[in-house]
Amino acid sequence: MTIKRAIFPGTFDPFTIGHQSLVTRALKLVDEVIIAIGINRRKTDYFPLEKRKEMIANVYRGNDHVKVMDYDSTTVDFAISVDAQFILRGIRTVKDFEYEKSIADVNRQLTGIETFILFTEPEHTHISSTIVRELLRFNKDVSAFVPKETNLY
Repeated sequence: MTIKRAIFPGTFDPFTIGHQSLVTRALKLVDEVIIAIGINRRKTDYFPLEKRKEMIANVYRGNDHVKVMDYDSTTVDFAISVDAQFILRGIRTVKDFEYEKSIADVNRQLTGIETFILFTEPEHTHISSTIVRELLRFNKDVSAFVPKETNLY
């Protein structure tokens, strides 16, 4: 039997409860989700790559249906390298839709890999890694925005 595998690409700097919700919901659709931390040399990371991998791995410790990996290639090349049939994306607002649709269309045309989009649950639409980083910079409590297993509070 073929495993239905999706990658969930992003920088996850840091991983939020919004991300966690998307993974949980995606696992109802696929057998395995690989949380794929992309290396983006144009961005200055708040947390080093290894710390992000460790934080996310802690969230999914004991769950054989979720893996955490990093990649330094195009997202579709990474998907192909891990035999993923799907790319998982989440969108918080309508503004995100056009951008994600364009990328999904290109990826499908290049490789045949389908992207499925899950809409962020309403209670999480205001949460972003950017906002969490800003709160962390000012030593604010982020416990409402990140999984407790990340140990950020």
